[in-house]
Amino acid sequence: MIKLYGFPLSNYFNMVKMILLEKGLDFEYVEVQTSQDEDMLVRSPMGKVPFIETDAGFLSESNVILEYLDEVGGGPSLLPSDPYQKAQVRVLMKELELYIELPARTCFPEAFFGGSVSDEVKETAKANLMKGVNCLKRTAQFSPYVAGSEFTLADIVFNYSFGLAHAAAKRSLGMDLFGELPAARELSALLGERESSKQVAEDQKAG
Repeated sequence: MIKLYGFPLSNYFNMVKMILLEKGLDFEYVEVQTSQDEDMLVRSPMGKVPFIETDAGFLSESNVILEYLDEVGGGPSLLPSDPYQKAQVRVLMKELELYIELPARTCFPEAFFGGSVSDEVKETAKANLMKGVNCLKRTAQFSPYVAGSEFTLADIVFNYSFGLAHAAAKRSLGMDLFGELPAARELSALLGERESSKQVAEDQKAG
């Protein structure tokens, strides 16, 4: 049985949990925090979560885990069979991570944890988020899913990146990312109706 290590407040943990549920894979949840202890580093070389344990060993890095679980899980693949379309989904996953989630994360201390960030950090985050939104306007299809008519891995990354970035930007920067990209709001609502998404949300509240 697969073991999933991490904690429910981590959006990357929730991405992995969602695909485990989507693919019908049995798994055991093991709560663990980020750490630089040697015991942690032998399982997750950067001491990050999430990571998983399989019969063959440990795997870290969320995008890699998502693709691995897509391959070993049941049901249809969440990546297109066509090589170019598959690459396009991977591009969208990377754009959501690097150009939406990452710049918003610089404001997380102020948005969610009672801290503060400098005006310089805010201005940089705001500029980078606008670039990210404009990037998605050019590359995402939202018809109704990120990459087109089919639910893919990009939608799992979107589900736990865009809404969180929106909340952080709203609180810390006064930005309305959903207002800038209304199709993202519609997709967020659609994904929230999936049973896997509902289960992750319930477990997050319980935790």
